[in-house]
Amino acid sequence: MRHRILFLLIIGFALSSKTAFAQTTTPDVYRDSVIQLYGVIMTADSLKAIPFASVLVNKKGRGTITNNQGVFSIAVNKGESITFSCIGFKNRTILIPDNLEGNQYSVIQLMVNDTNFLPATILRPRPTRAQFERDFVNAKIDDELYETARKNTSASQKRIILSSLPFDGKEAVGASLNQQASKYYYSGQLPPMNILNPSAWKSFINAWKRGDYKSRKK
Repeated sequence: MRHRILFLLIIGFALSSKTAFAQTTTPDVYRDSVIQLYGVIMTADSLKAIPFASVLVNKKGRGTITNNQGVFSIAVNKGESITFSCIGFKNRTILIPDNLEGNQYSVIQLMVNDTNFLPATILRPRPTRAQFERDFVNAKIDDELYETARKNTSASQKRIILSSLPFDGKEAVGASLNQQASKYYYSGQLPPMNILNPSAWKSFINAWKRGDYKSRKK
């Protein structure tokens, strides 16, 4: 009986030690996989800083932008691929090494100009305003094209398009800056509630009258 109790105590001690070891080592694995990626993005020909360039983690839906000096900093995981992009430059992608030692990784990314050649377009104005008005009024438009344009410019179609389109870079940056400004403005106090805001109630009533909350049949 004594030997059985001793054996059970040894088994219990071994299991508890294994659990404690797993609990202490598991967080270290996640902690060691996260690194701080920082650096600067510049032009390849003149080594000038590129402000507001995008730094995106591929297939993760997160990223950041560079400041006025082209400097950026973001937390990423080892083994992830990072894409640098900016309008007027070719995209560049790097891979964070899996066997990276330490928790910091710096990079100086040079961007090459991306030149797009568009076909030439010649604009010939009408000689007089009266001739332009006459030609514009007498222009023949196919009924099918006119009906398509009328549907695409309707108020309901505009709301559907606006709700389905993603934000572009300018809108995303503006929304982020507005959120930060609102956070700093109401720091240390409760933000106002729109339930007591007459302007918010007016917008809600107008949206209700337009039928924005009605279910659309597919």
